[in-house]
Amino acid sequence: MTGDTQGNRRTADGRDGRNGRDGQDGQDGQDGPGGQDGQDGPGGRRARGGGERTASRDSATGTGAAGSGIARRRLGSGILALGGALALTPIPLAGAAARSGRDAGATDGAADTGAGMESGAHRPTLRRGSAARAGLLQGPLDQLVRDAEAYLADSPEHPWYAGAVLLAGRGGTVALHRPIGKAVRYCAYDEKTDTGVEFPADQQIAMAEDTVFDLASISKLFTSLLAVQQIERGELELDAAVASYLPDFAGGGKQDITVRQLLTHTSGFRAWIPLYKEPTREGKLRMLWEEVPASTPGSAYLYSDLNLVSLQLILEKITGRPLDALLREEITAPLGMHRTRYNPPASWKPKIAATEDARLPWSGLERGLVWGEVHDENAFSLDGVAGHAGVFSCAWDLAILARTLLNGGVYGRSRILSEDSVDLLFTDFNTAFPGDEHGLGFELYQHWYMGAMATPRSAGHTGFTGTSLVLDPSTDTFLIVLGNSVHPVRSWRSGSAPRVAAANQLARAVPVRPERGRTAWFAGMASASTATLTLPTLRPNSARARLECALWWDTEPAADGLFLEASAGGRDWQPVPFTTFAPASGHHGPDPRPHPAGSATGWSGRVWHRLEADLTAWRGQDVRLRWRYTTDRLYVGRGAYVDGLRVRDGVRTVFDAERPRDAGRIEATGWVPSAD
Repeated sequence: MTGDTQGNRRTADGRDGRNGRDGQDGQDGQDGPGGQDGQDGPGGRRARGGGERTASRDSATGTGAAGSGIARRRLGSGILALGGALALTPIPLAGAAARSGRDAGATDGAADTGAGMESGAHRPTLRRGSAARAGLLQGPLDQLVRDAEAYLADSPEHPWYAGAVLLAGRGGTVALHRPIGKAVRYCAYDEKTDTGVEFPADQQIAMAEDTVFDLASISKLFTSLLAVQQIERGELELDAAVASYLPDFAGGGKQDITVRQLLTHTSGFRAWIPLYKEPTREGKLRMLWEEVPASTPGSAYLYSDLNLVSLQLILEKITGRPLDALLREEITAPLGMHRTRYNPPASWKPKIAATEDARLPWSGLERGLVWGEVHDENAFSLDGVAGHAGVFSCAWDLAILARTLLNGGVYGRSRILSEDSVDLLFTDFNTAFPGDEHGLGFELYQHWYMGAMATPRSAGHTGFTGTSLVLDPSTDTFLIVLGNSVHPVRSWRSGSAPRVAAANQLARAVPVRPERGRTAWFAGMASASTATLTLPTLRPNSARARLECALWWDTEPAADGLFLEASAGGRDWQPVPFTTFAPASGHHGPDPRPHPAGSATGWSGRVWHRLEADLTAWRGQDVRLRWRYTTDRLYVGRGAYVDGLRVRDGVRTVFDAERPRDAGRIEATGWVPSAD
């Protein structure tokens, strides 16, 4: 039960129970016998096969479906030597927002936004503070909590979690740290009535800020960080064959699988096998050595627990230390993450969120209420220490980790990775598999749980128990949602709706300041909607008629879009081609980008672009121009803004939104004036 199913394929998944409709996301590969992963909720997820990421499997049979894909990534230009590794140059504009408070939407003045991973930048440590001090808006943070509390109720049939701890921040400021619901509520699950059997009220335990959670697959991030440390030190080579470190690994035709493929889930491993069925460690290893790849290594993306189990074995071999000792010595102790470890002691139990009443047939093992021990069966059978699962932590400790990575690998006086190494975590190695963007260990650009925080450099991971972590370098923000969503049983969890809702609100909390003046037109962040912003009828007469404005957009790629359209003489609306110019950088001027279809979608760097559209095709005609913003029913980005609308007819300005009379003639449906 470690992971959540990769959200990377569009489905007709439905909305959350607050709208009274079940998702149509399909079943997740079972987490245990009969353990169906839930359907999606509002803004739920793009699914390959289920509502969450899980290493698809059936605990009783050990079966798992293979993924699909094409050739593995070919490394292009812009590569740096890094010990035994390769560091790719970052995506253009990835750090622009972190460098420029105005373009990033930071409030002027006191906002402590840090500066992301920029070399020589201020490297903040965490402290509590107001939304304003973090450069965030208070309203969306308040809504984030209200949205999260709604999932404590049935959505639609059962609560998504018994409780959760929410943490959101920007720069060095934690502006939100809120526990909701119960850490321990149920003592058992009654499968006959599909109800939870509650502890007496005086034995239930409320969530607290420092409640510790079984992180499930977020554990994979720690294993990945430990591997990147060894790559940086030259002890591990990114493109070396795994079998060069573990000779027995070559069995079953796995001799060509590389370390890189383990870290990016392109090894060909099927998602999961029931290691717990073998009573000895030797038997478990034999299962791994004999495992035959489900696809040719490098030819497909398939999320698999076995990748990180294999990486654990490599790390233990080359360092001579067990994984739990490596975690403590290399990450948690240097960073002061004192509530993060494998196998928490019994004294921690009152502060740990309970997970599942683990019994056959829905669990692979008969264990009763799992509380204070790892939930995942394979990790449990490995004495609680595994590369894919088993780490316990709290929200504040994860925020320290998030801040460390956004700082470029340093926190306070402790550095755990170089800046070049951190860049490998935020760089897509899976360009051959669109929708499955992946750095070394970290998932990138996944709207299905990152919501509107998703950018090409947004990194994170989820865990089957109900946990998630998202880092957005473009705005220097971080979000931790820790829920106990398998309490009392895994079948109650449904999609990633609470994660998406929280991410959307944190994204909205980052203000976008108008390019000029006090307000800009904002199309909003509603899903399944269409908003139009229409200019009055104009009649261009010049051969040099054009529309000018400033444009800011961030949408779910391809699914949601912004369209410039014209209607002449009351006829149908037709697309108007336009060109956008990104802000100048370095010694280069503005970069022109044509939009021949008259539309924009995806990520624009979260900066204002200058726009020009040639209107000579409508010379001598009465024409109306409009912006149309359309979203589907799944996910949204941060939205679209338009500012400084102006139509020039040769040397004359025939429309200028900054003139009160012209501004009053704009017809807005769904668009609103916004200062942020």
